[in-house]
Amino acid sequence: MLSVNDRALAQLPIQKAVPMLAQTPLSAAILYVDANSGQDGAEGSLARPLRTIAAALQRAKSGTTVKLAPGTYSQQTGETFPLVIPEGVILQGDEVSRGQNTIITGSGYRISPTFAGQNMALWVGKTAQIRGVTVTNKVTRGTGIWIESANPTIENCTFTQNNREGIFVTGTANPIITNNIFTLNGGNGIAIANNAKGQIESNLFQNTGFGLSLSENAQPRVIRNQFIQNVDGLYLNGAARPVLRGNLIANNQRDGIVLTARAKPDLGTATDPGNNVFRDNGQYDIDNATPDTVTSYGNTLDIKKIAGLVDFSGSTNGGSSGSPFSDVQGNWAQAYIEALAKRNVISGFPGGVFLPNDRVTRVQYAAIISRAFEPAPRRTRIEFKDVNASFWGYPFIQTAVQGGFMSGYPEGDFRPDQPIPRVQVLVALASGLNYGNGSPSLLMRYQDASSIPFWAKGYVAAATQRQVIVNYPTLAQLNPNREATRAEVAAIVYQALVNAGKADPIISPFVVTP
Repeated sequence: MLSVNDRALAQLPIQKAVPMLAQTPLSAAILYVDANSGQDGAEGSLARPLRTIAAALQRAKSGTTVKLAPGTYSQQTGETFPLVIPEGVILQGDEVSRGQNTIITGSGYRISPTFAGQNMALWVGKTAQIRGVTVTNKVTRGTGIWIESANPTIENCTFTQNNREGIFVTGTANPIITNNIFTLNGGNGIAIANNAKGQIESNLFQNTGFGLSLSENAQPRVIRNQFIQNVDGLYLNGAARPVLRGNLIANNQRDGIVLTARAKPDLGTATDPGNNVFRDNGQYDIDNATPDTVTSYGNTLDIKKIAGLVDFSGSTNGGSSGSPFSDVQGNWAQAYIEALAKRNVISGFPGGVFLPNDRVTRVQYAAIISRAFEPAPRRTRIEFKDVNASFWGYPFIQTAVQGGFMSGYPEGDFRPDQPIPRVQVLVALASGLNYGNGSPSLLMRYQDASSIPFWAKGYVAAATQRQVIVNYPTLAQLNPNREATRAEVAAIVYQALVNAGKADPIISPFVVTP
């Protein structure tokens, strides 16, 4: 495991800066960059884009958006690292896909006032913004983005295969880091040190070293994130004092939270409960190696998985009995599944399992629809030739069909045991709940929009507008013709209940927003 506090870094040669181009400053507030077709001698318009981010940054002033076309931006395409994003400049790729096809990969050497020489891909200035890009730095002890005593916004990005961490925050920095994915990074997803603060909200930390590593006097607010399948979810050192609210910390190989030195997180109070959920971590939910008692109030955790001094009298024992299903703990859709189970909309199987990755049949979906919405009849009864009145699903099929949610096939059958594709799940909701047709432009959210059947496009657009669609793990991939899983159906049906005003919202980074 690479230490996030290792400051003795291998020295790399300082790279030469891109020469200043003799260009008349653009009056427009957007500079376009395309690594595939651009030229750095061009004007930076949509018709004549620049080739490199580095060239655009030399021209950009506060308020300028540097808009990136899909592609890979690297030393091979002419970039000079680290890329320094000036104050007030927005670097924007594809936010819908979290930069899946807009990749910045490389490393350069720069001196940090608080941590000496560092290898980094980007250095972000005050009030700058990074949106919709993937950042990778594979160099030894390489960092994706370095934030030093600045207040930038990092949103809707992906950080993967960074040798040390995706983002390092230090000095007196106070950034907003939200709706990003951190995965397969060698050391940490995010490391925060020195006197830095910040808002870390609605991010996914998965399959990385430490999801979040805090040291020295770091004091960020850590809200509604998912820390799943990392070595440790959070690692706190020094006198770190983070505030944790509404996080899911589950299925980490070792511990949910590790506390060392004099670290002391705020895990909730009587007037401001933590609402953090700890589940199925390999060793401990909370591993407190400090001499101080940590208070956990309003959290769900397993009291058998506590090490050190922890007052958990204000929290709930969330061990194996904390969920009605033993196989959904740590699942991306866990909150949706449990919420619908409490409403008796869905149920599990013998042995206390839900089987979240199993396919949903048409009759099972009819049953879920019937229980969730209890629709009144709008159509006449249809007797399908393959559904006998004695069949267990007969009343559910009739309710879903008469309520306007589902239909049969031209041959006169319903095909109850046939797995239902995701697009039919969405069309049924849009039809039964009278969504109407949505704007076709909304389908641009999806990289695979061309796979949506023509007859379903208006319904899918309407479901997108109403924030009913949930795409895991990639927001921009609708997978309309893939058979829906039980977890996906639970999430989508719950979002439809939220839109109908019948359920409280569940925060998830996988809800597609228009």
